Amino acid sequence: MSSIEQSGTFALGHRTVKRLGYGAMQLAGPGVFGPPKDRNAALAVLREAVARGVNHIDTSDFYGPHITNQLIREALHPYRDDLAIVTKISARRGDDGSWIPAMSPEELTQAVHDNLHNLGLDVLDVVNLRSMLGIHGPVEGSIEEPLTVVAELQRQGLVRHIGLSNVTPAQVAEGRKICEIVCVQNHYNLAHRQDDAMVDELARDGIAYVPFFPLGGFTPLQSSTLSGVAARLGATPMQVALAWLLRRSPNILLIPGTSSIAHLHENLAAAELALPDDAVKELDSVANISAT
Repeated sequence: MSSIEQSGTFALGHRTVKRLGYGAMQLAGPGVFGPPKDRNAALAVLREAVARGVNHIDTSDFYGPHITNQLIREALHPYRDDLAIVTKISARRGDDGSWIPAMSPEELTQAVHDNLHNLGLDVLDVVNLRSMLGIHGPVEGSIEEPLTVVAELQRQGLVRHIGLSNVTPAQVAEGRKICEIVCVQNHYNLAHRQDDAMVDELARDGIAYVPFFPLGGFTPLQSSTLSGVAARLGATPMQVALAWLLRRSPNILLIPGTSSIAHLHENLAAAELALPDDAVKELDSVANISAT
């Protein structure tokens, strides 16, 4: 049994995926813009992830832009039958690498077609509508108009399942009245736990919650508590942070990203790290410390 099989599985649309997946964002160049420094290394990481049992890859055509999807296609197409590729739409990149909202019906429709083309697919497994009402965090406001566009693309057969990203609880509730939502992808980790109630509510309803920046994002998690627990367990702080997320709730699906095979192996090994109850209690306190 591989390490990621030990962490269990959860439903993601029509598929059942292993809870420790892979995020492709870091395969693009600096600032998620432009090509990778080493294209062959990027292809090798993707192939190794799937070889090690990963069957959930998160990507977007605005990573690069287009770069990560083209790499995924080159490395893995034709895709294994059990591989779920999840993408997101509603942004585009400026010539300077800036992130620009792209939530008009025309832009959303084009984004779906671009993802299909660059991934080499006839239908996308899951498309996350990322709210760009707040570029760097959820901001209240209706998502009915853009989500209705994605739901129409689903009816046309271009999208199998729909998720939401960068959204508030009110937007999740609004979205679930418009169409079936199979996953929510928000910023969440050991220290950033504003979505605690949402995680539990989605778990009750069998909906996946996919944390982005599970290791802190561009500012990695720094915590003496985390480091202390890791030292006691003979693991790295990042492995402990991932193991805590897997322990947090059965509907959490992880998508840590890396451009390094060695780092990929380290991340996947987090699935076999058992956290004692006293360690979990210590780690739970990190969010309270961070908030003060």
